[in-house]
Amino acid sequence: MERNVDVAHLGHVEIYTDKFDESLDFFTRVYGLTESGRDETSAYLRAFDDYEFQSLKLTRHHTTGVGHIGYRAASPEALQRRVAVIEKAGYGLGWVEGDKGHGRAYRFQDPFGHVFELYWDTVRYQAPEAERPALKNIAQRYHGRGCCPRRIDHVNLLAEDVAVFRSFMETCLGSRVTEMIQLDNGRVGGCWFTVNNKTYDLACTEEHGGGAGRLHHVTYATDQREDILRAADVFLENGVHIETGPHKHAIQGTFFLYVWEPAGNRVELANAGARLILQPDWETVVWTETERRKGQAWGLKTIDTFHTHGTPPAHRKAG
Repeated sequence: MERNVDVAHLGHVEIYTDKFDESLDFFTRVYGLTESGRDETSAYLRAFDDYEFQSLKLTRHHTTGVGHIGYRAASPEALQRRVAVIEKAGYGLGWVEGDKGHGRAYRFQDPFGHVFELYWDTVRYQAPEAERPALKNIAQRYHGRGCCPRRIDHVNLLAEDVAVFRSFMETCLGSRVTEMIQLDNGRVGGCWFTVNNKTYDLACTEEHGGGAGRLHHVTYATDQREDILRAADVFLENGVHIETGPHKHAIQGTFFLYVWEPAGNRVELANAGARLILQPDWETVVWTETERRKGQAWGLKTIDTFHTHGTPPAHRKAG
């Protein structure tokens, strides 16, 4: 089947926090994003090599979790084609006005409560003098503040039925699955999706906490593994809860470090830029439950909270 190229890339993720000031301090001073703007409820943040005005929208809220996930279409015509497909499939919510980061967007929702949006018109970041790069082919200088990741990489969502979520992603965004977990009970334990040549821009894993519409984590990419090792010390010095890592994933092969920001949302740093899928007839890599029990690439066992912690907190136990 010929690949769909209507969607260009993951653009931004909106994260809710009930500790806005603490979360903003974490993401700017410790994690190393730059605040490019603010309105009544949100701060607009970006990594130094993100070309758009924002890649993370941090929103003051009564709880935690994900507000929405934004993808940029490949053209105005591609946006209209995708909207027609989404509406026909019955996932549509309708058009919304843009914000400081982009223009009009079309919103739609998966069966588990996660809200997505597609847009074309965007605001490109214009660096002020203090952030202006020496080289004109990046939007902002490397400032070296905190962990200082290069760009947004992916988001991981939780869903009660990953196979149903897979159908949603393939239908609405034209995503393909690069790797997946097949459980012994016949269910799909996780899928890793991409709309371009990155190995993945969104992952979905099975919900074990009994919640709905929950976030597992959001991830920014670094240039090299050493950046992540240094980040571990930055987090340690600033009293940030390190959940697991640094280590290497078996699935996708990324070098990772997971922490919880002050409100409890899980955030990852990953050296994710080395692998690209250039093979047009790539076949999905399927991992078995037995293979996953071996742990990560070098044998680190997956910590229990990785399967149970998500945001917002679940109010009931999984059946």
